[in-house]
Amino acid sequence: MDESYVQIAFCGVLIFERLSCLDIGFWYPYFKWFSLNLELILPKIYLSNGVEFIASVDQTILDAARQNNIAIEHSCRNGRCGVCVALVLSGESEPIRNEESLGTVEIANKNILTCCRIAVSDVHLDIEDLGVIGSLPLLTLPCRIDRIKHLNDDVIEVVLRLPPRSNFTFIAGQYIDLIHAGIRRSYSIANTARLDGKLELQVKKVEGGIMSDYLFLQAAQNDLLRLEGPRGTFSYRDDGSENLVLLATGTGMAPIKAVLESFKNLGIDKTIYVVWGAKRKKDLYFDTGSTGTKHKFVPVLSREKQIGFFYGYVQNAVLDLGLDLKKTTVYACGSEIMIRDALALLVENGLEKKRFYSDAFVSSN
Repeated sequence: MDESYVQIAFCGVLIFERLSCLDIGFWYPYFKWFSLNLELILPKIYLSNGVEFIASVDQTILDAARQNNIAIEHSCRNGRCGVCVALVLSGESEPIRNEESLGTVEIANKNILTCCRIAVSDVHLDIEDLGVIGSLPLLTLPCRIDRIKHLNDDVIEVVLRLPPRSNFTFIAGQYIDLIHAGIRRSYSIANTARLDGKLELQVKKVEGGIMSDYLFLQAAQNDLLRLEGPRGTFSYRDDGSENLVLLATGTGMAPIKAVLESFKNLGIDKTIYVVWGAKRKKDLYFDTGSTGTKHKFVPVLSREKQIGFFYGYVQNAVLDLGLDLKKTTVYACGSEIMIRDALALLVENGLEKKRFYSDAFVSSN
């Protein structure tokens, strides 16, 4: 009789490479013992709100959290945006990639990036999980281009149509990876959940960008692509602040638009400011009033002066509002430089660092 063979692994650790199915009965009690004692073998990650999970020897702390349906702050997943920074209270970890967004002071103060580190012992981190986001399934789905619309000379809106009953669930502010011809790029979802299930993306033209060139020059209605998501943790948190500042530059408006739309159904009783920056007036391609959420709009230009527009940088425009930053929460989306500079300036002027949530757009190059 032919024998079939199986691989036996627990949490990514290969135990038997080629085990005869006829031997399973003999080895079963040992497998059971091993699984019950696994947490004595692999490192465990402890979060400050009491959540804990096991991490295997070949996965980052961030990936281990995701595997256990636990969401912790993150965005780019490659060490560049700094969103997944965590203070280590105890334990040892090793980097598997460069933590390039961490400065020497942060490193000296025992901060790590969870997307870049594997645990080599039990690790206690001074961060909390994000609840429901961790329970959202990460799906890979086919999708078709439903519509492409120019918003200005170098930004287009791409609407994607998903298969019926795909059950794609996301929270306003998250993003997807769009995949075509082997190329993968990340784009924020620019809408809250729609009844028809369609997803809106805002895509900026990038000189020499492979996906950008395809979407601007070649893509047509009904083209077949794939998407993977939802990804990221950028989303609204009710932390008791009086003021909300939604801060964006360029196509950082995409997740800000989604979050602003979601407020219609949340009954938010706060003063909301939308501060959107661009080089020139023509680059502000979207009417935030169309979201239907009451807010104060502050347009910011950095390369030309116009009546009714703040001239300079978005973070300075926030200071110009005269808000009590101790009673304010900021949601920022845009370039790495803007995120870094806005955080430093606003914290220096009274904003609590834990009330600054960000989604940095990083180059694929």
